[in-house]
Amino acid sequence: MTHSAQLVYSLLFFVLASSVVPTAQAQDKPVVAVRNPIADADAKDYLDNIKLPKGFAIELYAQGIEGARSMALGDKGTVFVGTRGKRGDSERKGPVYALVDSNNDYKTDAVYTIASGLFMPNGVAFRDGSLYVAEPNRLTRYDDIEENLKSPLAPVLLTDSYPSDAHHGWKYIGFGPDGKLYLPVGAPCNICESSDEYAVITRINPDGTGKETVAKGVRNTVGFDWHPVTGQLWFTDNGRDLWEDDLPPDELNVVEQDGQHFGFPYEYGKGIRDGEFAIPEGLEFAPSAVELAAHTAPLGMAFYRGDMFPAKFKNQILIPHHGSWNRSIAAGHYINLVTLVDGKPQEPELFASGWLLEQGDWGRPVDILELPDGSILVSDDQANVIYRITYNKGDA
Repeated sequence: MTHSAQLVYSLLFFVLASSVVPTAQAQDKPVVAVRNPIADADAKDYLDNIKLPKGFAIELYAQGIEGARSMALGDKGTVFVGTRGKRGDSERKGPVYALVDSNNDYKTDAVYTIASGLFMPNGVAFRDGSLYVAEPNRLTRYDDIEENLKSPLAPVLLTDSYPSDAHHGWKYIGFGPDGKLYLPVGAPCNICESSDEYAVITRINPDGTGKETVAKGVRNTVGFDWHPVTGQLWFTDNGRDLWEDDLPPDELNVVEQDGQHFGFPYEYGKGIRDGEFAIPEGLEFAPSAVELAAHTAPLGMAFYRGDMFPAKFKNQILIPHHGSWNRSIAAGHYINLVTLVDGKPQEPELFASGWLLEQGDWGRPVDILELPDGSILVSDDQANVIYRITYNKGDA
């Protein structure tokens, strides 16, 4: 990044920070936003920087997938990829991709654009031959999609009743064990009190009807999954900005019953109060299962269900941390493993790192998708690639 570009970047975040009224805690230790992307980094030139446990390897599954974010797997092996809009587009318009590995060599042979010009089409899910695509306010379905990759059938609008706010409006979606589709609605702000339609996780029937609220007080989840044995919903949540380097924590949470409130905007982690707003009388909060490092942006968490990785990974949680912007020292840009022992989560341990170097960051991991052979794909919306991570016992 040039000196002038760095200056513009710093001024931008100064303006953003200045527009928010800080809490008393924030005034004690103001945060200077620091992030230094390595300009025009080519992932293949930096791949050797990725550190993995012994026996694991990483390679490129697909390149040139601009803004690659959430992923979903089709019945015939197609990898569908959502985006948050093209870089530099003020209207946040972006495509949805389909990646095809036609000769089963775990390299993408063809890339199709399923749709373009959509409003932050981050959320993708697949069920019964159809691709579901979520924009902030709309959910559409593309039927028989793997038979029509070159010329998709006209999408079916299922609902357009969700808020259209761009701030935390992009969605991560997924079908639960109950057959219903889960969609979050992020807070329309850094920190604020808002109506009941915001800061929630909802679920609907596959046809777009029957909307219900599953969890409240969720600032911005962009990753969730269900425990393969218990069926409980686990999700990551990003804490507020503009407090201080190590507060508040980001979170890993578990929904033990519908309607639980997870704290936002009043409380974070395991009881860390935010003095911005008074807590309404009688409101109780579910503490987070794990307090994650502040401002590291945990996103597309996933339980590992396969058999390729060592046994310690079975039914455990992998969490990509997209990386910070609101810290004086950059953090994140890694993948953590959270192990459950008798249902209780242990402290996170580092699984993959190396996207953040001394001179800056060249990549930002977003989402995880497990393939039938037990390997995993990892999307990266900065390097515009999809990685594949494998394990070979003979190399361990």
